[in-house]
Amino acid sequence: MTVGYGFSAALIALAVSAAGCGSDDEPAGGAGELTVSAASSLTEAFGAYEQGTPAAERFSFAGSDELAAQIRQGAKPDLYAAANTELPEMLRKEGLVGQPTVFATNSLVLAVRKGSDIGAVDDLTDPGVDLVIGSEDVPFGAYTQTVLDRLPAAQRDAILANVRSEESDVKAAVGKLSQGAADASFTYASDVAAAGDRLEGVELPAELQPDVAYGVAVVESAEDPEAAQEFIDGLLSGEGAQALEDAGFGPPPEG
Repeated sequence: MTVGYGFSAALIALAVSAAGCGSDDEPAGGAGELTVSAASSLTEAFGAYEQGTPAAERFSFAGSDELAAQIRQGAKPDLYAAANTELPEMLRKEGLVGQPTVFATNSLVLAVRKGSDIGAVDDLTDPGVDLVIGSEDVPFGAYTQTVLDRLPAAQRDAILANVRSEESDVKAAVGKLSQGAADASFTYASDVAAAGDRLEGVELPAELQPDVAYGVAVVESAEDPEAAQEFIDGLLSGEGAQALEDAGFGPPPEG
């Protein structure tokens, strides 16, 4: 009994000692990492950017509005990157982030599965078409609404009659399309590119195309604002800018 107790105590002491030794190199809570809350459409581009940076990043990808709500509720990422410029500007006015920077553009396309008979927006009015769109409170849904609002009322109403679901995340819409649960969706060109050979994008006429711009800002509670700013700088010129271009994004608007 005495020998067994001593062996157990030694194991406990060793475990406590090991945990204590590891705390300096890997602080609890991920201190030393740059925490980035970013729109889900940035998943592939930011993942590639991370591989070219010496710093450690921890990403949280979701709908831009959901991430903004988390910051309002007390979440403390170092950076917030949205699929529009309105949400970062709203957070700035609320004193939650610094001055936003526009770092990329994108295009909205009509995404369909490879080999689809749908080749134009007009085809979305056909009976039996299952369309997935974004909810109006997320950027890709708001951009979709801009497209629909530019159509004749009768055509818009016929398309809306074929909407089967409204998603809060562009990746959810792409997932349904890829899995055959929908026939078409208005999504970003970059997400169609990320889907590989499963999907193809039908370009929208210029008069329907919304202005899609992405904004990023340092969160006021950032533990390392200098590192956060370096991450933003890389999105404008450097590894990040290259990763965005490779993923199908365009450069920020001039001026």
